[in-house]
Amino acid sequence: MDSTQPARTSSKTDPVNIAPVQRSDTVESQMFVDAPETPADRPEQDTPQRAQLRRSLPSAISSILSVPPPGSILTGKQEHYLKRELISEQTRWEVKELSHPTALQRFGAPFRSDAGEVAPEDSELPLLRYIFVHHVRNFPFLNQAKEKEFWQDKLQLFLESFANKNISSSEDRLETTKRAKLAMKAEKLVELMMVSGIPTASGYEERIRFSEMEVVDSGPQEQGLVANVPQGHFINGWDVNIAGVRIVSVKRRVRYHQHAEFLLRVKRKDQPEIYVGRRFGDFSRMHKKIRLELPGKVLPPLPRKNKGHSIYSGNDDDESDDESVSSVSTQETGARLSESAPSDAGGGLRAYLTSWTGTSTPGGRHSRNTSRTSVQDARSSPRPSMDSSLNTPIKSISPVREQSQGRVLIRENQRVSLRAFLRNFLQNEVIANSHTMEQFLTDRPTGLTAEEMKDVEHRKDMDEKRLEEQRRFFEIARQRAGELDVHMEKFRRKVIERDGLRDLFAEIKRKETITDLDPEYRKFAEWVRIEIAATLYHLFLAEDNSPDLFAQAKRIHSLVPYGALKQVIRFTNPAAVMTAVLDIFMAQPMGTKSLLQRIFGLALGDGIRSIQKSIDALAAKIDQPTLTDKIQNFTDSDEDTKATIKLQAKEDQVDVLVKLLQSEDIYPPLAPEQIGLVFNAYVAWDNAVENVDQEMRQGAELFAHLKQLLKLQTRRRDKRMMLEMVEEPNTLKLFRDLFTIFYEPLIRVYKSANVYNSVTDFARFADDAIATIEKAQRQDVSADPNQTVQSFIDLCERHEEDLYKFIHEVHIHDNGLFDKLMTWIEGILDFLRNGPKGGKLDMNALFRGAIDMKQIDQEKAVREINSLIKWQMARKRWHQDKTRQKMASGDTQPSEMGGLASTFKSSDFGLNAMDLQDLNIGDDDDELDSSEDEEEDDDADPIEAERKRRLRQKAMLQRNAGEPVKPKIEEISKMMPQFLSMLRMTLAE
Repeated sequence: MDSTQPARTSSKTDPVNIAPVQRSDTVESQMFVDAPETPADRPEQDTPQRAQLRRSLPSAISSILSVPPPGSILTGKQEHYLKRELISEQTRWEVKELSHPTALQRFGAPFRSDAGEVAPEDSELPLLRYIFVHHVRNFPFLNQAKEKEFWQDKLQLFLESFANKNISSSEDRLETTKRAKLAMKAEKLVELMMVSGIPTASGYEERIRFSEMEVVDSGPQEQGLVANVPQGHFINGWDVNIAGVRIVSVKRRVRYHQHAEFLLRVKRKDQPEIYVGRRFGDFSRMHKKIRLELPGKVLPPLPRKNKGHSIYSGNDDDESDDESVSSVSTQETGARLSESAPSDAGGGLRAYLTSWTGTSTPGGRHSRNTSRTSVQDARSSPRPSMDSSLNTPIKSISPVREQSQGRVLIRENQRVSLRAFLRNFLQNEVIANSHTMEQFLTDRPTGLTAEEMKDVEHRKDMDEKRLEEQRRFFEIARQRAGELDVHMEKFRRKVIERDGLRDLFAEIKRKETITDLDPEYRKFAEWVRIEIAATLYHLFLAEDNSPDLFAQAKRIHSLVPYGALKQVIRFTNPAAVMTAVLDIFMAQPMGTKSLLQRIFGLALGDGIRSIQKSIDALAAKIDQPTLTDKIQNFTDSDEDTKATIKLQAKEDQVDVLVKLLQSEDIYPPLAPEQIGLVFNAYVAWDNAVENVDQEMRQGAELFAHLKQLLKLQTRRRDKRMMLEMVEEPNTLKLFRDLFTIFYEPLIRVYKSANVYNSVTDFARFADDAIATIEKAQRQDVSADPNQTVQSFIDLCERHEEDLYKFIHEVHIHDNGLFDKLMTWIEGILDFLRNGPKGGKLDMNALFRGAIDMKQIDQEKAVREINSLIKWQMARKRWHQDKTRQKMASGDTQPSEMGGLASTFKSSDFGLNAMDLQDLNIGDDDDELDSSEDEEEDDDADPIEAERKRRLRQKAMLQRNAGEPVKPKIEEISKMMPQFLSMLRMTLAE
């Protein structure tokens, strides 16, 4: 809220003295005032001016005062955080309850219940029921599904069957399962939606806010620039740059052969930098060794061999920036240096054109600034090329060969693509710390000659010049997009109005071309044109790996048979084809398994057999049949028995494995000496994990193998349960119904809109884009970036009508599908902005009623609410400081929420920015608790795997060090029954 609005002021009787708010650009300098622990006394008399001020909208000052508005017992902030706490508690319970087999029976319509139809006012899951009824069931595709045939007989049956399978949880597997992470995210989203959407009755509801919360974000482009700088960019402890290239002669049998060797500048923190020489074959061997050292790890591919060169026109004399780097055209330089040298087939000749090089628009309307060394060539040839892709034999060229136009920088394209590959590798901490990578980066350091140092300096100059040109490009593109801000504001207002999205698509449906659209929509199309142009540049020119990506795109484009594809789409009936395909895969002749079931069963069966082999191998190592049988029986036992054993282990603070082996409820029973053996092994294992002691390790191997066996048995049972799910006839029926619901409406639109014509349009766009990018690759790095910006914008402008025609054709033949989709989206937005039609939550009445009924102690309840406010304030500030520290250290990438996110605000959609911030708190833990690391631990040594797991937990605790602890809540929870009744009535529509 704007601080210029009237604020409530404190009278002399107010117990809290508030200093004037000091606005500043930094979070640290902002005032941060906690709410008092007890309610403030109401002044005996209110002047009319004071009453008017109290009724005004809350400002930065009013948000920290604790005087309730007239007729209220709670302040606006207390109302909000009391509502939030109660909704949060209910959300946690409902999301957790979804895993119960009978959850849907208590849900209400459209699901069946043994107790008959459940009225909305009686639903035990009011929050999820409301979201389902109003925002899931009425989704444009699902709203055609029949209540009994689909919702009850198929979906409900499937979900109840899944719940009854009791698939293992995070606690069982000592790792955060994907289901658990999904449940946590769903819980946050439901809480955000309900807290933002359901208002309080008083109208004074307010949240915590800081005067300035935004962290300065350099933007994704700036982060890309940092990632491409020649030096000073540490990645997992390594600062690596391929600084230069030299030619080495290697004698084979009789003759000497010359090869390019890439000079890597390597620096580790607190260590001096070194140079090492590596040939392309060394990179290939390193790639293979990493694959052997880390089996199963998915590795990015090695870039293709690229012998393209670049021309450097800088000299030792002082020159202007525009004259320091130049290039020579592909055609003419190729003729000079190699009569028959073809241009690089890969098309990635940019020589790390991660600058925004200039390019001319069709017809050569734009001028450019040429360097002195290329003026003569510019008169008689196309724009000079920095990346002329001269495939002249390496043995005939020195690393920096003098030419009349400049110096040839050998293998420049390969250098930058290998640098991108290497830095991408180092982003993975496991690879960065591997023995192979350390050996590759540090073995056989070498010294550099004066000529080689000169080559390194030239390539560094090239890198810096390109980075500067890239910054200039983004600045020009940003300025051009900024010119549209006024029109984008009008567009934003139109969209956020009631039925704004429907009006937008109705405009597209009525108007056949972009030029016919209203001015605001035309300007939006212009803005989209600029955004797409910048995206194309970023993908295919701006990055170190752009040449490889562009070459790959060209190869794919050359292989696609657009003509044949167009005719197939035109004359076939996709709906009939897909129905026939489904019949093939789902047919069950004479009651046997279908082909789809056999395929899934084969995949799951292979997994079960693989786990069984590991189980058999472990059982042989353990050589204790009684222990292994007891573990298997535990995994196959009922959930009540498992829950009892887990509870006993938690109470006794021992590993669950110890408790299950000691349990008499699991067959077979153990002899006393076996129980002693297990407990001694547990003590040895715990010590071996905490202390690297070989003697302890030997005694701990038994327990380590038993833990691994328990984990494998749990996974085996999970896969067996999933196999049973696949083999159930209802699963196939549900899959077919889902396919019919979502696929057939889209196919009808696709056929009626003549989509086959768009195949040719896309092929033309791809041809034009390739030509434009190749032309940009041949441009002088010192050229005017305005021309490059314009060339890509012109590319998009030439084809935007084709895209618009496709959207227009689809929309006019959609049978109302898009209108229904927009209505569905606007239904969600209307809930977030205005709340449910059933009314509002009267938190003051709830609080007053609980006091009158002696359910709560007023002073204690207010103290708890205020402690929640203080906790939320401290928590937000802690998260803000942590985010700023991470960004300052370069440990995180900024959110790439540009474009429309900079035009629209969260408040446009009924969401509060501070509530959105809460959605992200805690997400950092997922980085440390990744399933990828846990899967790698499966094949590792059990003791070492447990050590890593504890280190991850310790790192998580360190990362969250200083996070404010939520205060203990007792009195507030006593209001939950009355709150739940009020919530049901509010959402019962």
